[in-house]
Amino acid sequence: MSAADRWRIPPRTKVDLGDFEPDSNEGAPGGKEETRAATTVLLERLAGLQARLWAEHTRSLLVVLQAMDAGGKDGTVKKVFSGVNPMGVHAVAFKAPNDAELAHDFLWRVQRELPERGDIGIFNRSHYEDVLIVRVEELVPENVWRPRYSAIRAFEEHLAGEGTSIVKLFLHISKEEQAERFKERLNDPTKNWKFNVADVDVRKRWDDYQIAYAEAISRTSTDAAPWYVVPADRKWYRDWVVATILVDVLEKMDPLFPEPASGLSQVKIV
Repeated sequence: MSAADRWRIPPRTKVDLGDFEPDSNEGAPGGKEETRAATTVLLERLAGLQARLWAEHTRSLLVVLQAMDAGGKDGTVKKVFSGVNPMGVHAVAFKAPNDAELAHDFLWRVQRELPERGDIGIFNRSHYEDVLIVRVEELVPENVWRPRYSAIRAFEEHLAGEGTSIVKLFLHISKEEQAERFKERLNDPTKNWKFNVADVDVRKRWDDYQIAYAEAISRTSTDAAPWYVVPADRKWYRDWVVATILVDVLEKMDPLFPEPASGLSQVKIV
């Protein structure tokens, strides 16, 4: 059992998010400062593994981040990927679909943003919005969104077969922590821009979203594309967990630097 398996959801597991503690710090190497120090070490390992993936240039890694509003998606990207080579990272934040995207099937817009070989792709929100927000807000009928679970599984199985490892992270925060983060955004002028009045309406449907997330995770966590439920109330613990998972996945991928060209030992630079 690897360290990352602590948060991994096995296939065919019925998930109830009420069984997961958002403020957990289980397994942390110590308190806040000790865990932050351990995270720094992990991020150095992550940078080295990413350099090998980029050089190997035959496979890719896709990281899917989902969370309730203020769940920490932006902060996770900023912290965990702070030391990697930006040339080898492709990050996309998916917003409400535009007219062109709505004119295609729901997977079209994410297919266009998949990482190239050698890259790490980061999806801040993703194709999962099409079984989450569309379900809770009743944007499409159930006979439209429910078949998408099987479409998503098939899509991700295909990507894995083509050499893209997939890590799906649900950043699990409590309703109380969300309230504190909303208040911080309202009280800090530098964070006002992050607050959307519509988020308050979404918050009223918290329980509905928890049910939708739980079913999405239950139905789409597979060996090829597993979900991880990350306790995210404590940002320092969240960062350590995400770094632990990504290092674990990349170490299993074990990307290698290409063999050097023959005759390099005879090259002289004058």
